[in-house]
Amino acid sequence: MTLLAPLATEPDKGAGQPACVYALKRPLDIGLALLAVPIAVPLLLILGLLIRLTSPGPALFRQVRIGRGGRPFVCLKLRTMYAGTASLPSHAVAAGAVTRAGRQLRASKLDELPQLWNILKGDMSFVGPRPCLPTQTELIEARRRLGLEELRPGVTGVSQIAGVDMRNPDRLAALDASYLERMSLRCDLAVLARTVCGGGRGDRVGGAS
Repeated sequence: MTLLAPLATEPDKGAGQPACVYALKRPLDIGLALLAVPIAVPLLLILGLLIRLTSPGPALFRQVRIGRGGRPFVCLKLRTMYAGTASLPSHAVAAGAVTRAGRQLRASKLDELPQLWNILKGDMSFVGPRPCLPTQTELIEARRRLGLEELRPGVTGVSQIAGVDMRNPDRLAALDASYLERMSLRCDLAVLARTVCGGGRGDRVGGAS
């Protein structure tokens, strides 16, 4: 995939040295998460208060997603939709379900901050395939066929910064597989940098393509 070409000058490293990459990826996740926690905690308190003041319901949103090895886990996010919104993939939810504060949180990706806890628990990685719902069986199967089920799902990933959401399971899984082929620590840092700089429109709400 051309998206990943500039992310690594040696694209065969991810495929050629998987044991080394896997061994280093988890410590990097833990280290970055621990560095981020002191900044994230006060920010979460402020954002949580903003959410509670602008729409009824809890500030924290919990949803079961599919993780490594096909095992379910509880994914944490700041709530960006009105309480009572159906538990559906983002692209299947009406745009009107998103709160005013939620639109800003989703655009800035600050709604993902609680997933630092998921990373520390070992449920997620900073970079990987975005976690899907148990009901998204077509995507789960497509990822399984491409050998992606042993990767921890990511807070961000190549599909997200490419603006590809889950409405096209085969396309999404193929893009995720391109990350697996080139996976390296350098690639992960590049994906994180692009995400922080506002890259991508993944996890969009509503029917826009």
